[in-house]
This record gives sequence, structure tokens and C-alpha cells, in this order.
Amino acid sequence: MPPHTYERLSIVMPVYNEAATLRVALERLLAVEMPLPTEVVIVDDGSTDGCTDLIADLVDDERVRLFRQDPNQGKGAALVRGFDEARGDLLTILDADLEYDPADIPTLCDPALSGEAKVVYGARSYGGHAAYSFWFVLGNKMVALWASMLFDAWLTDVETCLKLAPTHMWREVGITSSGFGIEAELTGKLLARGERIFEVPISYRARGREEGKKIQWTDGVEALWILLKIRLRAGKIRH
Repeated sequence: MPPHTYERLSIVMPVYNEAATLRVALERLLAVEMPLPTEVVIVDDGSTDGCTDLIADLVDDERVRLFRQDPNQGKGAALVRGFDEARGDLLTILDADLEYDPADIPTLCDPALSGEAKVVYGARSYGGHAAYSFWFVLGNKMVALWASMLFDAWLTDVETCLKLAPTHMWREVGITSSGFGIEAELTGKLLARGERIFEVPISYRARGREEGKKIQWTDGVEALWILLKIRLRAGKIRH
């Protein structure tokens, strides 16, 4: 495919009680030299710790825009709000918890800008980090294998935060999950409409429970069920 011309990158950052990390995460993000003009769309999903007050001096109408939802509606709902507010024609997500390195975003953009892919996922590798648990890693691998089998694809990481696609595609898939199920729902719907997902390696530093890790084992079970429902509704696999 020929190189694709995108005009602006939108980075949606959902936030819920991230006072300990939000400012550092945003500063690190703004320090990265991006391949496109970039805006950061922050959606505060009913935080009660005043975390967005800590970045008030960084918010403007060009590089950083802030939106608030009250009460808390879940990560999925915050992301959908961010998709709706985005001004860019290429979009990715970055959590505010410092698990992901914003310096990986330009690498994520490369296949899209070169025309090699429309949808790009940042695939995590699980090295010897102390916060990884056996069940966390196994659960992530099971979800990826389940999605690969259902949709006749090959993915190594469905639950990754770093996903990139044209903004219209994020809106068109019609996300309905309000919580962490958005990762599985988005992946299943993209695969069901015939999109092939290009993966690039990224770095990853997992948080432990004591650092505020929110995802539970039940979210993994929900992801398996969401993927199956989408597959059953999609009918025959597209090639």
C-alpha cells in the first residue's frame, strides 16, 4: 500500500484517580517528538483525588484538552468520550499510570504512516518485572489465543493499551463496554469487519495492586465472553 497522509494524531488519555502519576505521564508524553502534529485528549472519569488540578497549567486548546465526566462511568465510557472529542484523523490511547512508555508511540505510527497497516497494536513482552504474576501473564495470553482462534488471526496481545487506528474507525465500531471490556470488544469488532491487526513490540512496566492496579481476573473472563459473542454475531469468518 502507498504511504497514507494523516494530518493530526489524537492521543486519548482516560483518567480516574491518578494523582500519583498523571502529571509525570503527561509531561513524558509531551516531551516525545511525534511524527505528526499531536493533541492529547484527557477525559477525567469522575476522579475524586483532584488529579486533574495538578495539570491545570498544562491544559490549553491546542496540545492538551481536558474533559470531565461525573459520576465515574468506567474506562470504556471515558474512551468513547475521547473518541468523540478528538480532532485528529489518527488516534491512539495512553493510560496515565506509567505502565506504558509514550516514546513507543512513534513506532506505533510507522506502519500506519507507511501504508503497511491501518490498525496497529503495541504488543507487550513479559520480562522479569517483579509486578508480573503468573495468572496475569497467563490470562493475557489466553485472551489473545482465544481471539486468534475465533477470528482466524494471530495476535499476541489483545489487552494492550497502545492501539492505533484511523479516528473514524474507532467511532464506527460502536463501543458499548463501559469498563475494561472495551479492549476485547474493540479487537473483536475490528477483526469481525475484516481488519488485520499489525503488531509492533513495545516496553511495559506493570503496576502491582499496591500501586493502584485496577483490573481483576473477572475482567479476563468478561473479555473471553465478549469475543465469543462478537464472533457468533459475525457469522462466517472473513478472509
